[in-house]
Parts: sequence; C-alpha cells; structure tokens
Amino acid sequence: MNTATSANAYKQQQIMTASPEELTLMLYNGAIRFISESVAALETGDMQACHNKNMRAQDIVKEFMCTLDMQYEISQGWYKLYDYINYRLIQANLKKDKEMLLEAKGLLTELRDTWFQAMKEIRPARAIGR
Repeated sequence: MNTATSANAYKQQQIMTASPEELTLMLYNGAIRFISESVAALETGDMQACHNKNMRAQDIVKEFMCTLDMQYEISQGWYKLYDYINYRLIQANLKKDKEMLLEAKGLLTELRDTWFQAMKEIRPARAIGR
C-alpha cells in the first residue's frame, strides 16, 4: 500500500468513526483549508484552482445551511450567518477578491473555534452521564 492510499484509508476510517460533533469540526476545518488553498491559488494566478477550492468551501457552507433544524430560533441566526459567508465566497469567486475570501475564512474560523469550545464543555458532562 503506497503512502497516498494509506493516508486515504486513515482519513476514511477517521470519518467513519467520528461523532457528529467531530464530523462538524472536520467540515469547518475542511472549509477553512479550502479557502486558504483558494487564496494561495489566487496569489499564484491559478484561477482554476482558486475557483475549484472556493467551490468546495461553498459546498461545505451550503451543507451547514441544509442541516440546520429551523424550528429553533438560534438555527435561523446561524442560517443567516452561513448565508452571508456563502455570499462572500460567491462574490470572492466572481471578483477573485482575496479580502472577501479572508473575511469568509475569519468568520468560519470563529465558528469553528466556538464549536470546538462547546465540544470541550460537553465532553465532561457526557462522561458523567448528564
């Protein structure tokens, strides 16, 4: 088994055994990584790679939007935030605007960090059985 195949198998195993909370964290990290890669491609003039990476980030943000339970008021707020991030990604893709990409990345990073903090708070409570 070569290194790439081994890495893919490891990644697949990680995904298959992750909790829903961990999967969400992985998605945040993926979106942030794709935006960083889009910025890097923009800086080197590789517009196709810039577009492709941006689209992958947009797909993740749209997935977040689709999975919200809209019966809760907080979900409606999160939806608006994701919608804004998606809008900025679309505009960044159309205009090839680095600042818009960085804004979207910053917002997703804040959301990811908040999510991670919430995961840390919930883990001890679950271990105790609350």
